[in-house]
Amino acid sequence: MTNFMSFQGTVTMINDLYTGQNGMNEGCSKLISVENSSGAIVNFVVTPTTYFVDHVMVTIGDWVTGYYNGDAPAILIYPPQYNALVMVKNSPKQNVKVDYFNSQLISSDGQLQLNISPYTPLLLTNGQLFTGNPGNRDLIVVYGPTTKSIPAQTTPYQIIVLC
Repeated sequence: MTNFMSFQGTVTMINDLYTGQNGMNEGCSKLISVENSSGAIVNFVVTPTTYFVDHVMVTIGDWVTGYYNGDAPAILIYPPQYNALVMVKNSPKQNVKVDYFNSQLISSDGQLQLNISPYTPLLLTNGQLFTGNPGNRDLIVVYGPTTKSIPAQTTPYQIIVLC
């Protein structure tokens, strides 16, 4: 169970991140700076293993949410720098929640419960079908409307399982 934390804002800068490994990985990692409406800035390290919801291209000016492991060690610099696990280009047409969902498919914060239909795609990060039980796992849930109950309930558009 990963302790997913998030930061949301506008992309202000995208640069190549050089790791100093003899040029072997040059251009493979990016540093994406995100600034929120309060002026706070976070730098996300984006690697080839970072999952981009809907596999979209992120550019300067996009409104995004970056998810990272809140329990992972982070270097003490300003602005803070986190390894991005999941990046979302925000859209008014869909909501995204990245969290651990228990056996009843309720998120770890108790705010969202999933009602999976037979038509809900269950996918792996590589795009292949997931055939197991999505309960008790870290999930990326893409969804639309929810009920006003607590927890809110929704039938997701798609679920990506983070194995």
